[in-house]
Amino acid sequence: MLLLVAYLGGVLTILSPCILPVLPFVFARAGKSFARNGLPLLAGLTLTFAVVGSLAAAGGAWAARGNEIGRWAALLVLALMGAALVFPALAAWAARPFVGLGERVSAAAGVGDGPGGAALTGVATGLVWAPCAGPILGLILGGAALQGGGAAPALAAYALGAATSLAVALLAGGRIMAAMKRRIGFGEGLRRGLGVLVLAGVAVAALGADTLARWSGPGTARLEQALLDRLPNAAPPRRAAQATPLATLAEATGWLNGPPLTAEALAGKVVLVDFWTYSCINCVRAIPHVRALDARYRDKGLTIVGVHTPEFAFEKIERNVRKATADMKIGYPVALDNDYAIWGGFANRYWPAQYLIDGQGRIRYTHFGEGGEAETERAIRDLLAAQGAADLGETVAPLDLEGAEMPADFANVRSPETYLGFERTEGFASPQGIARNTATAYSAPSSLALNQWALAGEWAVGAEDAVLARAGGRVEMRFHARDLHLVLGPGPEGAPVRFRITVDGAAPGALAGVDVDAQGNGRVNEHRLYQLVRQPGEVRERSFAIEFLDPGVQAFAFTFG
Repeated sequence: MLLLVAYLGGVLTILSPCILPVLPFVFARAGKSFARNGLPLLAGLTLTFAVVGSLAAAGGAWAARGNEIGRWAALLVLALMGAALVFPALAAWAARPFVGLGERVSAAAGVGDGPGGAALTGVATGLVWAPCAGPILGLILGGAALQGGGAAPALAAYALGAATSLAVALLAGGRIMAAMKRRIGFGEGLRRGLGVLVLAGVAVAALGADTLARWSGPGTARLEQALLDRLPNAAPPRRAAQATPLATLAEATGWLNGPPLTAEALAGKVVLVDFWTYSCINCVRAIPHVRALDARYRDKGLTIVGVHTPEFAFEKIERNVRKATADMKIGYPVALDNDYAIWGGFANRYWPAQYLIDGQGRIRYTHFGEGGEAETERAIRDLLAAQGAADLGETVAPLDLEGAEMPADFANVRSPETYLGFERTEGFASPQGIARNTATAYSAPSSLALNQWALAGEWAVGAEDAVLARAGGRVEMRFHARDLHLVLGPGPEGAPVRFRITVDGAAPGALAGVDVDAQGNGRVNEHRLYQLVRQPGEVRERSFAIEFLDPGVQAFAFTFG
């Protein structure tokens, strides 16, 4: 979709008023030798456009990679782009120096048949075309950077669209000029509408991702799905038949608990595909129900395939996943999806996510996130019965779970998942700010507001984690939830790291999670999620601190339940 929008944006740029001064020089070469005129002109345009566009792409990528300051800088750039779309005079003012330069270069090039003059005309056109494209092109490049993909494909798609428009202009010559002028108003209307949407998006983003996250939960997810199910043109109902994406199982990077499975091997079977990753607390709480479904219905014709798609780099290491699979007592086949091929094949966006597939390879039911166990089991039983299974027996009894597997107390969760790496963090309160990828001495403020966190000691904050350089470093957090978890990894070469936690400045006592004792002592000896706090009684806002007695620990993310 991004590439399609980029291409169409390039095509429509020719309707921008600021391109009109240079078009007569382009039309003057219509009907002449393509090798001596059209080709050099397009080459000059492409080269100039690529240089200007690449500079814009580099700036957009820098803004997307920035921390909180970079985030606000990116929002400011998007706001300016949106304003330029809404107010053509602003866009024309910004493009005026480039247009003037383009006109002078075009006049110097003349309208002769020589390839040199044609190339100069192409350079002039590129100088004008890039700033005319500015607002839309900036949005496209910013979208590419923020999605994590490279800007080059979007830039190439945009340039191809621009070249398409220019080729039409060369073929049609001056005859298209009058028609283009009649379409200017229509094109400006489209640009203004897009600008309004962009400014609205900037306003929503400025609210903060943590604010939006607190508004979302199992209840809103069910409401959203119910609304989608009632909109016939928005999305297919959950039980609607769709084309199977099971073919992407062949692109798994490895398999656990058995040989590789293929779409052909699963033909005619009822299959439940469960996306998970082992440090995800939502997956940890959902897996027991998937295990129970496997135990109850495997002999009745159900095949469960776990797809382990990693969130953090350490979850790509097979021995880590193999150990986690054994620790979580997962006995069904697990596909390792380190390249996100299966994730992409299902167009999935969630951990956990479940897709129920019938014998013809069609998706008949989906569920995203925690909860919905009874609904999922009912869909499985209906599909097994339709496939001819008999005597399905009683449904799975309610599970008595402990530790991190216990269902979350969502009514009391008022703290969002919080990442410690600079790429996705929010709420960082150390006065030094984040110094990326550099060991820096941090200090914690005297107090934290709800959902703020801070570092103390010498830490190196990377894209997805914070690594302790010297013993004695701390992480502090103000939270409101029954459970607090922290995804941690040991020191270099797996060296264990001792730690001690406090809750409201004291040893946790009865508030200790399963991975610490009553005095708050624990040890990081593997990459995984550690449950550090569980409030057995009244759930209220509390201050949490963890001090590491050895260097080298990796801290990834807080999660709550």
